[in-house]
Formats: sequence, C-alpha cells, structure tokens
Amino acid sequence: MAALLAIGWEPELRGILITIIAVFVFMGSTYLVLSTNLGARLGFLVAFAALAGWLFIMGAIWWSYGKGLLGPDASWAPVSGRTVLTTDTLTDSGPLDAPVVVDANADPTTTAAAVADQFVNEGWRQLDPSVPSFQQSGAAASVLLEESKALANGEFQVVNVFDKGGQRSPQLLNGRLDFLAFRHTPHYAVVEVAPLVKQRDEPGRAPAKPEIDTTRERQYIYMIRDLGAKRKPAGFITVGSLAVFLMLCYLLHTRDRVALENRAQRALPVQTSPPQSTPVQAT
Repeated sequence: MAALLAIGWEPELRGILITIIAVFVFMGSTYLVLSTNLGARLGFLVAFAALAGWLFIMGAIWWSYGKGLLGPDASWAPVSGRTVLTTDTLTDSGPLDAPVVVDANADPTTTAAAVADQFVNEGWRQLDPSVPSFQQSGAAASVLLEESKALANGEFQVVNVFDKGGQRSPQLLNGRLDFLAFRHTPHYAVVEVAPLVKQRDEPGRAPAKPEIDTTRERQYIYMIRDLGAKRKPAGFITVGSLAVFLMLCYLLHTRDRVALENRAQRALPVQTSPPQSTPVQAT
C-alpha cells in the first residue's frame, strides 16, 4: 500500500488509484458494518439501496442546475455541404428563398448591401456587433472558414451576422415562463466576411490597419445551432439510479413481508420419541 501511494504520476494513474481506494474504503466500510449486523445478503441490499438513492439525489441536482458530470455544450455546426457560400449560391443552398437582384456591373460592396437587405426582408435578424451572439457566431464562422481553406487567418474580417429561428415552445401567454419549453425550432446563422487587402509587413513598424478589399466578393458561412447534450449524462444517472433504488426497495419490502409471515405462523410442537426400555440381561 505504501508503494502504491508513493506513485506520483499525474493526473491519470494517481487519480484512478485514489478513486479505487476511496470506493473500497467508504463503500466497503459501510457494507462491512451492515453485514456484521444484518448479514451478508441483507447488508448488501441495504448498502446498495442507499448508494442508489444517493446517486439519484446527486443526479437530480446535477440535472436541475447543469452541474457535475456534463455532456457537450451547445455550439455552432456547419450545414453539411453548404458551409461556405458566395452570392450566387445563397439561393440554391437554402439561406435565401428569392434570388438577389442587382445590376450586372455592380461592384462587390453594392452586391453585399443588396444581399443584406434581402436577408432582412426574408425575416433574418441582423445582429448588432456589440451583442455577445455576434462575437460567438463570428468566431465559429472564422474557424469553419479557415478549416475550409477558403481564406486564411488574417485575410478576412467579419462584417455582418444574420440570425434566424431558435424559438422555444411551448410558452405561456406572457412569454416569461419558458423553462418547461422542450421544443426548439432550428436555429440558423449566416456570417458575412469580407476579404482584406494584403498588407506588406515592414520590419520595425506597426501592422497596418486592416482594410476591406472592395474588389473581391464577400463570403457567407452558413451554420446551424447544435443544442448539445449538457444535461444528458446527469439525466441518465438520475433515471437509472431511481430504477435501481426502487427495485432494491421492492426486494427489501418483499423480504420483510416474508419474514413477518413466517414469524406470525404458529410454532410447530416438538415431537419427542417415547423412552426405550433397556433390555435386562439374565445373569
């Protein structure tokens, strides 16, 4: 034991050893005390039922407050096959229902303004750059754009973010109490990025201010909100522990009923055999 405790590999091996020792010490000591008073089988049922009940309480707390063992958080995910779009593919890929009508000789800046108006007219919300959702969507879109190798880091700037959907249901009439809303409409976001003019790096001078290249077409990143599964592990622990706890309580209740029925029965009389006479041997 001293050799095991002297192992200092952090954090995997030492954490595993601490967990195993804690399980054997706390749970094993409880079972040892119960088994000496109630017996091995009944003590195991009582200790296991207490453990399942404790896990149910902890799982319910984790499930309610989003603490403890958590699953993946909500994040922005790319729309399969339709992530990085251009002005010509916005209608064909789903974000816009109607095509954008612009002059054939319009410059990219004018075309981008017409696209933004088209998004607003079709019910998309244009987010203000000061809100946190603008920054979150822009950061996720930047990662997707770099992964697609359409533009590299430092070659573009997030200009606009358009948001649509994500409403929760059902809701009350006043719209205040919505923690019972389990349904969500699909939540989409389109992030508009503008290519930047390539700046020349000069030793000893501060980097130049980013400047949008007005001669290049804008890029649009189409994303959908993945709600994640933050409370799913806690929900599985809660439901599973409750099922085990109820099953063990039923077994204990059944055993108590059988024991009470056996104690209520009349004791059977003890049958004694008549004394046998010892034959006398003649002398």
